Amino acid sequence: MSKFNANYVIVMEDIVREGNPILRVDTEPVSMPPTEEDREEMASMMQFLKNSQNEEMARKYKLRAGVGISANQIGLNKRMFAALLTDVKGKVTEYALFNPKIISHSEAMTYLPESEGCLSVDRPIQGFVPRYERIQIKAYLADGSEVKLRFKGFPSIVMQHEIDHLNGIMFFDRIHADNPFKLPDHVQISSLYKASDS
Repeated sequence: MSKFNANYVIVMEDIVREGNPILRVDTEPVSMPPTEEDREEMASMMQFLKNSQNEEMARKYKLRAGVGISANQIGLNKRMFAALLTDVKGKVTEYALFNPKIISHSEAMTYLPESEGCLSVDRPIQGFVPRYERIQIKAYLADGSEVKLRFKGFPSIVMQHEIDHLNGIMFFDRIHADNPFKLPDHVQISSLYKASDS
């Protein structure tokens, strides 16, 4: 049995850091419906995100705040991730997605002006990470049911970041090698917001 059950508290020492080969694998699909072990691991990942976004719990366990975590970031070769997003009105939405796949996306792109962060990366990285402004994902839930979800703006960026993880891609792979602040040509791309808004 995996140690990552519903009662296990994931801490930063459990997070795999860049350089570990598990972050470069194309993760294995999860059989549907997910096993009890898969669901427990997912619950543990979601609880980590909740703890990391709670000031008191983050202090207690010395956690860095995260909005998403993929299974291979805790060393599991499984195609699944958890995301915990808060919208502008303060509404919190949990996403526990198995075998997620982008099935369509906008031509228009966006990026975060302050670059992206990652629980598996401890060093500061500067540069723009181009992402699709809107995407549609097909995925499965814990009960094995299929869902199609649409995202735009910041949630779209988070989903693409996590799906990249499951494909063995790190966010900095998408930063232009010679000029970190160069954006792709011949595509409509704009900053998600001004740096001062963040």
